[in-house]
Amino acid sequence: METIATAATIDIRELNERIQRESAFVNLVQMELSKIIVGQKYMVERLLIGLLSNGHILLEGVPGLAKTLAIKSLASTIDAKFSRIQFTPDLLPADVVGTMIYNQKNEEFTVRRGPIFANFILADEINRAPAKVQSALLEAMQERQVTIGDTTFKLEEPFLVLATMNPIDQEGTYSLPEAQVDRFMLKVVITYPTIEEERGIIRQNLTGSFPTPNSVIKTEDIIKARAAVKDVYMDEKIEKYILDIVFATRTPKNYKLDHLTSLISYGGSPRASISLAMAAKAYAFIKRRGYVIPEDVRAVCHDVLRHRIGLTYEAEAENKNTIDIINEILNAVEVP
Repeated sequence: METIATAATIDIRELNERIQRESAFVNLVQMELSKIIVGQKYMVERLLIGLLSNGHILLEGVPGLAKTLAIKSLASTIDAKFSRIQFTPDLLPADVVGTMIYNQKNEEFTVRRGPIFANFILADEINRAPAKVQSALLEAMQERQVTIGDTTFKLEEPFLVLATMNPIDQEGTYSLPEAQVDRFMLKVVITYPTIEEERGIIRQNLTGSFPTPNSVIKTEDIIKARAAVKDVYMDEKIEKYILDIVFATRTPKNYKLDHLTSLISYGGSPRASISLAMAAKAYAFIKRRGYVIPEDVRAVCHDVLRHRIGLTYEAEAENKNTIDIINEILNAVEVP
């Protein structure tokens, strides 16, 4: 049976020093990305959290907020393969995963791999494609493998899917089922840049000087960093804090939040607890710390839970959204 590390069994100072050394590349990646992407630090940080904790990201934002540029640039800094799939209503699963092609010369079928065979996948406007295509992508995300014909192919690590959704133009879209949305570790909502940031964007575009990011780490370094993220120390009190937050979405009454019972149709799944713990560890790693503090949990909580809480008609009638509910839970649950 696997033993759970406690403060008594590990040297926190030594662990902290190791994490500081092993997380040094985070600053290099952020510096390279800041050359290309003006602003959007929040989005870049969330991309790194997803990458370090082996989780996929659902990104919601209006067009033109550098979503494609961000993931393409991240792939460049890591010397990894990038692939972009534009989801459309006529897309087929074979367009994503690949298919069998008949070779007349050799009189045999050969496998033609689809764009899913990359380290970084940008699934642009995922809700534009029908359920079959969404399922093909989400199966690859969950199983980390693809079956074409009779052959199963393992997908290369790291494997990160960034799926985008446009919140304004919903005509001709297919909404993602809750069970599929739950497979995304984070749902990040990005907003417009500030006036100063947009001035920088205008100047960069007018001069036409677009710097290219340098490759500062390799994919093997990401695999090693993921192992280090798992080693980040999480105290039992922090574990209880995470569980209390997630359980408050399911049984608000137990946390003196009786009024939320009529607003929540379903709460976070066990995936929510796992994702919250992993994201908090990755956030501590990015902040170059070897241990998780309550602020780490609070920093990632909205992105982990916003797509995992179902609202009732009553909540919509009262103009309550999931962020309001998460804020109420964070204010009510005791902080260790």
